[in-house]
Amino acid sequence: MKKTLQRAELLKDMIQEAIEDGATTVEDVHQHIAGLPFDALEKLGLFEEQAGSFKEKQRKTIGMVYDTIRKVNQEIGSLISEQFAALEDAEAANRNMDKNRED
Repeated sequence: MKKTLQRAELLKDMIQEAIEDGATTVEDVHQHIAGLPFDALEKLGLFEEQAGSFKEKQRKTIGMVYDTIRKVNQEIGSLISEQFAALEDAEAANRNMDKNRED
């Protein structure tokens, strides 16, 4: 069972890392696309001061969304790891109880 739990933990880590990397990649694309209208306004000389301010606020808002996704991913990973540890502890307790019964 220990080997199965180790494999499950490794798989959990791989999935968690893929979600982290995916969220970062999607955020980068999202930030780039979302900034294009503000870049165009600045190049045209329209709303130069406001465009920069709006772009920064939008950048921060988008960043907060993806930070939340990464935080949830991290918290779920921690919760699953705790459950794996609890299973390992239960398995060890069972082995000790079985050993004590045999003695």
